[in-house]
Amino acid sequence: MTTLNEMQALRIDFLKKQNGLAHHTENFQTNKLVVRRGQVFHLRLQLSKSIESHEQLKLQFAIGPNPSVAKHTLVELNLKTQSASLFEGWKLALTSDTGKEVATQLQDPETEIRGHRFKASPGANVRMTLMSSEPPQGNRKWGCGSGGAAPALGAGRLRASAHERRAGRTAWPCLPQVILAVTSAPDAIVGKYELTVKSGSHAFRADEGFYLLFNPWCNEDPVFMPEEEERKEYILNDTGYIYMGFAKHIRGKPWNFGQFEKNILSCAVYLLNQSYLKTLEMRDPVLVARTMCAMMTSANANGVLTGNWSGDYAGGTAPHQWSSSVAILQQFHATKQAVNFGQCWVFSGILTTVLRALGIPARSVTAFESAHDTEKDLTVDIYLDPTGKTIPHLTKDSVWNFHVWTDAWMRRPDLPEGNDGWQALDGTPQEISSGIFRCGPSPLPAIRNGNIFLGYDTKFIFTEVNGDKLIWLLKKVGDEDVYSLIAVETDSIGKSISTKAVGQDRRHDITYQYKYPEGSAEEREAMNHAYSLLRVPRAPQALQARSLSGLSVREDTVELGKPIVLTVRLRRAAAPAQRVDVSASIDLQTYTGRRVAQLAVATKEELLEGEDAEVVFTVSPETYMSKLGLVDDEVMLRVFVLVQDLKTEEITGTEAVLYFLYPNFLVEMPDTGKVGQELSCVCHFRNVLSIPMTNVAFSLESLGISSRQTVEKGVLRPGENIEFQIHCIPVKSGARKFIIKFTSREVKEIHAEKMVLIS
Repeated sequence: MTTLNEMQALRIDFLKKQNGLAHHTENFQTNKLVVRRGQVFHLRLQLSKSIESHEQLKLQFAIGPNPSVAKHTLVELNLKTQSASLFEGWKLALTSDTGKEVATQLQDPETEIRGHRFKASPGANVRMTLMSSEPPQGNRKWGCGSGGAAPALGAGRLRASAHERRAGRTAWPCLPQVILAVTSAPDAIVGKYELTVKSGSHAFRADEGFYLLFNPWCNEDPVFMPEEEERKEYILNDTGYIYMGFAKHIRGKPWNFGQFEKNILSCAVYLLNQSYLKTLEMRDPVLVARTMCAMMTSANANGVLTGNWSGDYAGGTAPHQWSSSVAILQQFHATKQAVNFGQCWVFSGILTTVLRALGIPARSVTAFESAHDTEKDLTVDIYLDPTGKTIPHLTKDSVWNFHVWTDAWMRRPDLPEGNDGWQALDGTPQEISSGIFRCGPSPLPAIRNGNIFLGYDTKFIFTEVNGDKLIWLLKKVGDEDVYSLIAVETDSIGKSISTKAVGQDRRHDITYQYKYPEGSAEEREAMNHAYSLLRVPRAPQALQARSLSGLSVREDTVELGKPIVLTVRLRRAAAPAQRVDVSASIDLQTYTGRRVAQLAVATKEELLEGEDAEVVFTVSPETYMSKLGLVDDEVMLRVFVLVQDLKTEEITGTEAVLYFLYPNFLVEMPDTGKVGQELSCVCHFRNVLSIPMTNVAFSLESLGISSRQTVEKGVLRPGENIEFQIHCIPVKSGARKFIIKFTSREVKEIHAEKMVLIS
C-alpha cells in the first residue's frame, strides 16, 4: 500500500522526438520510443512530490517472458546507488530536477493521469490545481506554490483554472519533474522492453513499452560501422536496387526496403520472439542475423514467405511483381500467415529490410552465374547427350543466371581474427543447415580465402561464387555408358557480384570482396585450399590438350520479337585444315536454369583453316514467341554448343546465356507535388510484338503514398498504342521515388522511376 506522503511517479514522458533524433530512429512509424543500445536516452518523470534524500527511485527494464535478474532479462537501476556489478554497461543519472512545483510546458496535446484525460495546446505554459476528495491536511488546498504535500491521486481530481477552461485548455498539474539519463549496455538484449518506475512501495508501469535496437554508431557494439556515409546507406536508406539479368546485361530493379514503415519494426521483433532463440541470445548479432535468415521462409515454422519456382502462381503474387518488402511484411504482420510467393531477390529484399530495422547494417547482393552445388564437392557438374541437350536425371547441380542474398555487417568474436566485416546470409531456402533452412552468416574473408569450414555454411557460399564447372558428355559405346570430360571452366562461376553503391543510384562491383581475380595465383590457391579441406579430398579436374584452344559463344542480347542470332567463336593453334561438326542446342529457361521449352537443335559442318573462325546460327522468332507465356516467370535463352573433330572424334563443349531485350515505355510525372493533393502519372506504351500481350497491367508504388496503385488493361493487340493516367495522393513529404511498372504474361516486367519532391 502506498502511504499518503510517499513519493510516486505519475507519468513517464519518453521524449520520443528528442531521443529519436539523437538515435537516428525518428523515421520509424510507431507510437513507441525507439532507441539504440550503448547510447544515452532521456526520460521525463512527473512525480507526486520532490525526491527527498532518504527516498529511492528505481527503474526496471524487462524483456521477454517471465523476466528475471538471473536470466539477464530484468535490469533494475537505482538512481541513488548504481548497480554496475549486476547490470554491467547500464547506467542511470539525474540530469534535471525542478526541485519545486512549477508550471509544466506541455509537449503532448492530450494526456491522461489515473483515468482523467486532458487537452491543451502544445507548448502552452499552464497551471493546474489538484483538489483532493479527502479532507486537506491543515485546511490547506494543495496546488502550485502551496507548499503542501501532494496527496495520493487515486481519489483526487484535477481542475483547470477558469481562464484555461474558457480557452478550452487543460493540462498536467504543476508537479515536480525529473529528467533521467539512461544508458543501455552496448551488448544489451535487442527487442521490446517494458518500463516500471518503483519508489518505496509504489510501482508505476508505463502504458507502452519501447524498442531497443543494435547500434552501428556505438563503437562498443559488434555492429559498429565507422563510416557515416555507409551507415546512411546500410541502415537509414529505405530505397535501393536489386540487380538482375545476366553478367553481360545487368539491370537494376528498384526496391523499396521500407524499414521505417508502419509495423515493419513490430514485425521484425515479432519474428525474433517467434524464433528458436533464447531471449539472452538476442543480444548477439551473429545469432540474430542467422535467425532472421531462417525466419524469412515458410519452409521453416512461422516463416514469412513461400518460395515458388514452378511458374504457376495462382493463389498468390508472382515473384516478379514485387518491388517492395513493405507489403509482404505488413501482410505477414497482420495475418501471421506466410505470404505467397517469392524467389531469391524477394527473400533478400525482406531480409535486408528486417536487419536494417533491427539496426544491423545490411545490403542486398547479386552474384551472376551463381552455382548450386548439391553434392557439396565444390564443383558444378553438367551432363550432356551427343546433341548438346542436358540430361536432367544426371545433372543435379545447377547454375543460376543470377542469385541474390544479403550481406550483414558485424564483428565475429566467435571466429579467428580477420573475419570481421561483411557476412553473407542467404534467405532463399536451398539447403538445410543444422536442421532447418538457413545459410550463414559466412564471413567474406573466409569465402575469399577458401576457408570453407569457418563460420556458418561457408562451403556452400564459396561454391556459389567460386566453384569450377565441369561439362561431361555421355555416349553409348555398345551397351555401356561412357563419360567424357569435355570442358573445365574455372572462371565461369561467380561473375560481376553487385550491390548498390554507397550514396549513389548505381551498381558497385564487389567481386573482389568475395574472390581473388579469376586466373590469378591467389584464386587458384584459395580453390586448392578449399579442396584440401574436404572430408574426401578431390583434386581439381583438368582436361587433356585439345586441338581447339578456345570455344565461346558471343552473348548478345536478343531484341524481343527479332531472330536469335547465335555466334560461335572457335580458336585453334596453327595447324592443317580441320573439318568439324558444330551443334547448338537452344533452350528457353528460367533464371534458375529450369527448362521451359527446347527451341531448336541445329548442326553445321565447317572447314577450319585459320586460327580463328566464327559459325553463325539464326533461329526465327516464331520458335520462341508463342512460348513466352508458358510460365509466369521471366525467361532467357541457354545455349549448349558441342564441336567435334570429324577425324579424331575429339569433342569440346561450352554453354552461354542470351537475354531478351524488352521494349521501353514512356512515363510523365511532375517534379513536385503536395501532401494530400492528387498526383498524376501519364503512361504511354506500344506493343511492338507480333503477338498479343495478355494480362497487361500498370502499377505505381512509392513509400510516399499509402498503397500501390494498379490499373489492369487486359489484352494489347500487336501494334496497339495505349495511353492513360494513374492517380495517387502523397501522404509523406520529402524527395520520394516513384516506381512505375508494366507487366504482362509475355513481357514480365518493364519499369521506370521518377523522383518527386513532395512538400
